[in-house]
Amino acid sequence: MGGFLRKKKFRLKNWQLLLILLPLLFLTATLLRFDHIKMTELRDAVLAADLAGDEAESADEANANIASALDELKSFTFTHVVVNITEKNGVQTLTFGTGPFYLEHQYHRAAKAAISAAEQKAAEIGASGNPGGNIYAAASAVCDPEARRMGWTWDSEGHVNCMLREIAARQSEYEITDRILADIPDTNLYRYNFASPIFAPTPAALLALLSIILALIILVRFLIWLVVEISLIFIKNPS
Repeated sequence: MGGFLRKKKFRLKNWQLLLILLPLLFLTATLLRFDHIKMTELRDAVLAADLAGDEAESADEANANIASALDELKSFTFTHVVVNITEKNGVQTLTFGTGPFYLEHQYHRAAKAAISAAEQKAAEIGASGNPGGNIYAAASAVCDPEARRMGWTWDSEGHVNCMLREIAARQSEYEITDRILADIPDTNLYRYNFASPIFAPTPAALLALLSIILALIILVRFLIWLVVEISLIFIKNPS
């Protein structure tokens, strides 16, 4: 009996649990924020590597730098709880992970290389008597003057976009057997969205789990108290 009284004496009340929960929630939010900031830094490093690839000595060097940055971002995201707010069509959504991002410069470099290779192949076939037109020459006839007018270089984003647009617009004008199609990569290959786990063995996640458990204990105890109080009312005032 004495042991029971001693245990009951040290039982924490709900208001005491709330005093523990509030700073615990603040600390959890702070650590989750730190993880989000780290993810953002790593994602920015990927986008910076993508941009820097335009100045790299070779495509292999640029792709290697991007791959290394992507691996760091993916490794961190897969082992931490990263809470993020993403926006699509003006609607904000709570997600776990990096959110979608696009390696625009890497795509344009790949598209430029594919167009150049296809132009060369089309010119070789044309020189040997190809009866069909050269879709790339037709696109260049539009885009080259525009590039000179806008001050674009031939490998700039504006010129590549113009070539892609004109090639797509002229595909119906050329018989498929009489034209050379560029192996232009799908843009989806350059879109990424790494998802993080809902729980991971990190300080932020462990504190979040502890906060949830503590909040559930407070809620259950409050519901029990509420049921008891309502029951007492009916006992004292039977109908």
